[in-house]
Amino acid sequence: MANSAFTESLPLGDGRSGNGGASSGNGGWGRESSGAAGVPQRAYTTGMMIALGGIMMFFLALVSAWVVRGGLASSNSQPLNVPRILWLNTAILLGSSFALLRSRRCLRAQQEDGFRHWWSVTAILGVMFLCGQVIAWRQLAAAGVFLATNPSSSFFYVFTAAHGLHLLGGIAALLAVAFRTTRRVPRTAAVGVVAIYWHAMDALWLFLFLFFMIVKWT
Repeated sequence: MANSAFTESLPLGDGRSGNGGASSGNGGWGRESSGAAGVPQRAYTTGMMIALGGIMMFFLALVSAWVVRGGLASSNSQPLNVPRILWLNTAILLGSSFALLRSRRCLRAQQEDGFRHWWSVTAILGVMFLCGQVIAWRQLAAAGVFLATNPSSSFFYVFTAAHGLHLLGGIAALLAVAFRTTRRVPRTAAVGVVAIYWHAMDALWLFLFLFFMIVKWT
């Protein structure tokens, strides 16, 4: 009876302590969406969308400046001879988006090797794109077209350099996710945010490339 009374006097608890420990121990992949500090994944996505909004406004401002500069009566703007390698660069960047889609598909299917393979392919194609942009600059320089040659060439160099810097940031993000240099952001959240940024940079380049073609043809 004494043992029974002693047992009944003990607090049974609700199991939260034990379950909580197990839950936090398994929270690496099962609860990645909430993050180490309880940040929901949509917060990272919202932050990225705000940042992309600022980037797009910057480039739209440059486009507007080019259009206004070219419409001035005193403008000595000349038609822009777009290097042909930009066609190849565009195809490479589109291929990188396709590779990124494949990597995310592998991640959802829990195919780690496939995810790493296609994620690496995305980064490699990004580097190839930047190398192609440098080749385009060298071709323009060989043709005697430099930054200060005319307003069209100035804007072209500024556009491609600014986009290249932003894409370089995307490559750094791809490598950070691949090598897991930080675990403050859950993997699924990091992959999703980097994918949004990368696809946005691809879409931005398509817009710029079409704009270059329109300027050339008009």
